[in-house]
Amino acid sequence: MRKSVVAIVGRPNVGKSTIFNRLVGERISIVEDVPGVTRDRIYSQAEWLTTSFNVIDTGGIEIGDEPLLVQMREQAEVAIQEADVIIFMVNGREGITAADEEVAKLLFKSNKPIVLAVNKVDNPEMRDQIYEFYSLGFGEPFPISGTHGLGLGDMLDDVVKHFPELEQDDPDDDTIYFSLIGRPNVGKSSLVNSILNEERVIVSDIAGTTRDAIDTPFTKDEQNFVIIDTAGMRKRGKIYETTEKYSILRALKAIERSDVVLTLIDAETGIIEQDKKIAGYAHEAGKAVVIVVNKWDTIDSHDKAIKEYEQKIRAHFQFLDYAPIVFLSAKTKKRIHTLLPQVLEASENHAKRVETNVLNDVVMDAIAMNPTSTFKGQKLKILYATQVAVKPPSFVVFVNDPDLLHFSYERFLENKIREAFGFEGTPIKIFARKRN
Repeated sequence: MRKSVVAIVGRPNVGKSTIFNRLVGERISIVEDVPGVTRDRIYSQAEWLTTSFNVIDTGGIEIGDEPLLVQMREQAEVAIQEADVIIFMVNGREGITAADEEVAKLLFKSNKPIVLAVNKVDNPEMRDQIYEFYSLGFGEPFPISGTHGLGLGDMLDDVVKHFPELEQDDPDDDTIYFSLIGRPNVGKSSLVNSILNEERVIVSDIAGTTRDAIDTPFTKDEQNFVIIDTAGMRKRGKIYETTEKYSILRALKAIERSDVVLTLIDAETGIIEQDKKIAGYAHEAGKAVVIVVNKWDTIDSHDKAIKEYEQKIRAHFQFLDYAPIVFLSAKTKKRIHTLLPQVLEASENHAKRVETNVLNDVVMDAIAMNPTSTFKGQKLKILYATQVAVKPPSFVVFVNDPDLLHFSYERFLENKIREAFGFEGTPIKIFARKRN
């Protein structure tokens, strides 16, 4: 199910990033400390009263050295296009400024729900200063304080009320949804065309089978697939052509709806930082991942070259050590037949369940092989383990004290679980819980 998107919009220095961090801070704090996972964020997830949603921080977006009003306009236009609900943030200490009115003009044209938040109202005496903001025309202003976290609950109650009814996933649908992500010109469109034109692939022409203009259903060997193509993500106007950071927003929406994410790398130009950043989003979203090296026809493709390139990818993408790597050429269709079987296997592993008794046999064997260590005078005791979720496979390990499960031992357990059950192509999650 697609999540609603909330954008925080306003002129500079009204506290947008502070509120963003308030809303998503817990989410960001649990990002894995693994080499190669990027830390900068303009887009993350938040939750309010059991409702999960995505948040865009336009305050964290840099658009070169253009004049201030041009930057504000570009930020607001992107937020308008991407968001279901917009939080329009102003500064309660400074009152309405000409820049606030410029942003307001853009938001009026959007026909999107607007929630007006007056930030930096740090004490009750300042509440009288919010009434002038009624003149902006967005209804009741919500006094908040990003510094102290005041008033956010009332604001979020109003935000959530405006969320649209979103389409639910069909739990009985065995269709595999996969997306192609990667920087511009890496060959996403060519790969989509190669997949769809391959012999025995049947593209659906039934009305109503697509939920989005970039979705393409097809069938291969009696398995239904849907390609979610992000190849056009820079074509919606000048903004996407000039601002690389914004292009990530559309890729993230595709990742969210995918079972499997194909991370494309250009064999000619090699790996760049943006490749790792985009792949990091797929990893953190808990999606199955297949790394695809495209344009392999331009490289001396003997076995040694593949091995050397694979080692290079593993060094750069340490956080994707579970992801298979496929070398192909979308242009010549060389090795194209190897891709869909990997997508299918990754999807199956992403939804795989392991019986509790078999899982515990593996965990106990692992402990016998490598006994738990003592930390601060206490020894970790692992009592039993069970799988609690799929997509991605998630396991709870019941222990005497969760703080005693060191990251390195958790990694050891993950490796043993992978050795026993496969799980190639999918991340797995392990949580430590104290048994009551």
